[in-house]
Amino acid sequence: MAGFIVAMVGFATAGTVGGQTPTPLPTYSAEVEVRRVVVDARVVDSKGQPIRGLGRESFRVLVDGAPAAIDTVEWVEGAEPYAEGLTPEQAAVAGVEPAPRGRLLVFFFQAGFESVRLTGHMRMKGRATKVLDGLQPEDRVAVVSFDSHLKLRVDFTTDREQVKRAIHDAILSGKVAPLPPQPFPSLAAQLDYDDAKAAGTPEKGLLVLARALRELPGNKSLMYFGWGLGHLFGRRVWMGADYARARYILMDGRVSVYAIDVTDADFHDLEVGLERVAEDTGGFYVKTNTFPDQAVTRIEGAIAGHYVLVFACPGREHGEHSLAIELVGVKGRILGKLEFVD
Repeated sequence: MAGFIVAMVGFATAGTVGGQTPTPLPTYSAEVEVRRVVVDARVVDSKGQPIRGLGRESFRVLVDGAPAAIDTVEWVEGAEPYAEGLTPEQAAVAGVEPAPRGRLLVFFFQAGFESVRLTGHMRMKGRATKVLDGLQPEDRVAVVSFDSHLKLRVDFTTDREQVKRAIHDAILSGKVAPLPPQPFPSLAAQLDYDDAKAAGTPEKGLLVLARALRELPGNKSLMYFGWGLGHLFGRRVWMGADYARARYILMDGRVSVYAIDVTDADFHDLEVGLERVAEDTGGFYVKTNTFPDQAVTRIEGAIAGHYVLVFACPGREHGEHSLAIELVGVKGRILGKLEFVD
């Protein structure tokens, strides 16, 4: 977001000197660009629970290592309807789309049929439904899955039983017919089904989903129940170009990814990719092989609410910038993206 301040500097004369009209002095103008950035930040304590009541004095923002002046800090309560936009009545007066009544959450299941992955999926299906039980009635949930390609199983809905059935089926293979667009907000209305069918890797599936979510307003939460991202080459995990594009679009679309690792192992190579997408988008990564219930607790804490920070970008150049948000005088952890593009 950018604004412009135009300063006009000039001089005027009155009357005449020696019967002659003086030559007017030139008028100068200067245009100063003030680029303002909007970012989401979640602040949680050691137990993963939200810390409310913070103001501007509780945050420090660094852009490319330089301090940025914070304009506003606003707490957005997750349970508050229309927290990030206009009510239908206000939107009708303004002639724009209303905000979604509740939060938008996506449950993404990366199917894996090896025993080390299938066991974890079976364990976490029940935990996923526990997350549903803690949501507000207005919250809308969509369910997508990936096996050979990306599949939309349920569009954004408040029907919890429909979502639970989709969660149960999400780790199964088989054909899923395209869903027709639903009333706003609709993921089906934004999803490119041809691209979804052609998405043969999890990274490509994430890219297609990211493009669709970017078109919907406000902050979105993506619960990624999966076993890994990236490809192992030698001793390194390569994320690839599709992930690089998805990463930027997720950040631009204000999508936070919570990576829930279902792999039934203490360590595996592709967990690096899950850690990466969570870190890039301001979410978190959690293992579930030992303490599966902690995923539910941490999700509930993270989506309970977040801060919206607006600050002036101190750099002159447009492009990619590193971002660091620190707490001042507060003990806690910030979940927020590490860079932005303007």
